[in-house]
Amino acid sequence: MEKPILKDQIICGDATQVLQTLPDSSVDCCVTSPPYFRLRDYGIEGQIGLEESPLVYVKKLVGVFGEVKRVLKAEGTLWLVLGDCYNGSSKAGHQRMYWKKHVMFGRLGSQSVFGVPTRVEGLKHKDLIGVPWMVAFALRSEGWYLRQEIIWHKPNAMPEPVRDRCTRSHETIFMFSKQPKYYYDADAIREPCSVANIADFQRHKTFPDRSIRQGTYGEVRPDLYRRRDEYMPKDFRKNKRDVWIVNTQPTKTAHFATYPESLITPCVLAGCPLGGVVLDPFFGTGTTGVVATKNSRHYAGIDLNSNYCKLAEERIKKEQIRTPVGAQIMPKPTV
Repeated sequence: MEKPILKDQIICGDATQVLQTLPDSSVDCCVTSPPYFRLRDYGIEGQIGLEESPLVYVKKLVGVFGEVKRVLKAEGTLWLVLGDCYNGSSKAGHQRMYWKKHVMFGRLGSQSVFGVPTRVEGLKHKDLIGVPWMVAFALRSEGWYLRQEIIWHKPNAMPEPVRDRCTRSHETIFMFSKQPKYYYDADAIREPCSVANIADFQRHKTFPDRSIRQGTYGEVRPDLYRRRDEYMPKDFRKNKRDVWIVNTQPTKTAHFATYPESLITPCVLAGCPLGGVVLDPFFGTGTTGVVATKNSRHYAGIDLNSNYCKLAEERIKKEQIRTPVGAQIMPKPTV
């Protein structure tokens, strides 16, 4: 039987099992954020994130992304958002666990557990586990090219009741590719240069050198000298940096871990051509689908929770009423 091509569809089921039903090289890009290790219990049998150890958690994700790699086109990229946790971060047992009923419009009606106890053998109490990098290194060992670590800096990060370390205000986005050369549209996500940056390049730069005292770049190192217009692009837009400052975004849906649209918009614009398909095997309430739709791409969503699948479908239908915001620059593959 011919495998279906997933386009603008949401399939409810286990990510690995659903991915196995999809054809090879059928999606252009994957943007996703799996459940973090020992962070929340969503009350769904077969969920990822409650494994007894980080090694088991990593093994499960390697299995999922092994199927993602097969489904992804040769020039495709994977953008993976992950957070870390501490060993013993939920204190001693259930006394310090946070139970919270989150009933949204009467749709879920179930309990979700916050602060699931984390006990990892071989690690000391209070050790930072390093889960994102464990996953990154495991995927690299499976043949993925680990191309970049991007820092998501959250200016409005939630406060933490800690007095012996800094409050965490970032998460990690890893960019992977299947091969050394891949689709990446740098122009689509270029950033405006600051006024100070432009003024700096408009000045006559000098190069301090003790032996010559001081002189221009051309006088001191003519072999390295280039004209200013070779450094500063004519449109005064620079290549996007690897620290993304994005506020967390509240959601009206009954999901506790939605990432903001503005965080993954650059991933979609840079990683997927116009009209292409963005895959998210941990679809949640459909933020990836919303961003893809707004930017003239298609989406392919998979989630284990049938309630979230319904919420995502309703949300995307509402978002599609808005005028789509297509990419301002036609994507061109770069390496």
